[in-house]
Amino acid sequence: MRTLTKDAPNKIGEQITLMGWVHARRDHGKLIFIDLRDRWGIVQVVFNPKNKEVLLEASRLRPEWVVKIEGVVKERPEGMQNPELPTGKIEMEAMKLEILAEAKTPPFTLDTDGHEIGEENRLKYRYLDLRRERLKRNLILRDEIISFIRSCLHEKDFIEIETPILTKSTPEGARDYVVPSRLYPGKFYALPQSPQQYKQLLMVAGVERYFQIVRCFRDEDTRGDRQPEFTQLDIEMSFTNQEEILNLIEEIFTELIKKKFPEKHITQSPFPRLSYAEAMEKHGSDKPDLRKNKDDKNELAFAFIIDFPMFEWKKDEKRWDAVHHPFTKIQNSESLNLDGDPTGFLAEQYDFVLNGYEVGGGSIREHDPTILEKVFEIMGNKKEDVREKFGHLLTAFEYGVPPHGGIAPGIDRLAMILAGEPNIREVIAFPKTGDGRDLMMDAPSELEKKQLDELHLEIKKKKK
Repeated sequence: MRTLTKDAPNKIGEQITLMGWVHARRDHGKLIFIDLRDRWGIVQVVFNPKNKEVLLEASRLRPEWVVKIEGVVKERPEGMQNPELPTGKIEMEAMKLEILAEAKTPPFTLDTDGHEIGEENRLKYRYLDLRRERLKRNLILRDEIISFIRSCLHEKDFIEIETPILTKSTPEGARDYVVPSRLYPGKFYALPQSPQQYKQLLMVAGVERYFQIVRCFRDEDTRGDRQPEFTQLDIEMSFTNQEEILNLIEEIFTELIKKKFPEKHITQSPFPRLSYAEAMEKHGSDKPDLRKNKDDKNELAFAFIIDFPMFEWKKDEKRWDAVHHPFTKIQNSESLNLDGDPTGFLAEQYDFVLNGYEVGGGSIREHDPTILEKVFEIMGNKKEDVREKFGHLLTAFEYGVPPHGGIAPGIDRLAMILAGEPNIREVIAFPKTGDGRDLMMDAPSELEKKQLDELHLEIKKKKK
């Protein structure tokens, strides 16, 4: 039976089997030492002349070879212990060695934090890059965040529900990634920018409290804290209001920091709430960094930004657009003249910010189909177009829809900040480059003509 490295200190005097990678090898005359690494840590293994055949085989070992070693766990002699390692007081005396896989010399070193290595090279060999300790810690941190949030919401009677990845293309802000249909020539699915309409339809369905750790897709320009595909915590509630939603988020994230990141401290609690106008006037940003000491990596300045404008004027397109999205409820919409100038309309929209980043956004939704149709018209859509693109939602709202709202904090940005990393690529297992390429898989890539023919597609070459 295999023993994990983290359990080896409890096996002194016992014969055990370790499996993992050769992290390092050191030759000391007649002795050979290796550091054997698995996911949980490192154990020093010593090969000595008492087992000549095993010692000879050990002389072949190179970094990153995969091995199985049987031996006896012993306490290290005084003065030879390593207090830097959890397993530093013990070592294994090897009795048997089996080489499970040899390995080429890695294209870069794996025993540093990796920041000194060019990112393109790291992403091309991401499966090697992920072997380094820093990235392993980042993946574990991300898992702990998601696990805690999931448990917390289940305790509050939320149901986790998956929503479709293949859906309909609708105007929601960014460009959609589209997927051609083989069975329906000339028609396309779209990958969801968010589960916005599905989660609202779940409220119509009477679910009342929904959440999902969901993958979202947006075909937009990338930057350090943005990717073509990203993960968010999606929450929607019925019979709710802004105060209840913000209090829920504050409770979850306060407990998350308290229980999982005790070395960090929150600047101000309760989290401050600033209107959009106040944030812009005082800080010149709708995602202000409210830390008292911006050099303190363990300081977390959470805040909510509220009272956003409902609409913004798009000069290039010469039309009004929703600041957040068209499903957002307008404050006091029942008493407003929606046929007039929408400049002063405020939305029941709120953003969740942390240390100068927007880490989430949400709103109370407009559940009156008449007002919702009017919002789309203000944005320049014709009635028939609105019905074509959003008829499914408007029809559903005619069958008894409760007042509802939600919020969607981003898992990637949150993990990035808590890990103290410079961009979200450092907390994603297999990220794209800054310009949206997967160097490891060599994607995006061309399709074979047979695939194009099946999808009824033809590629137009750019004219030079």
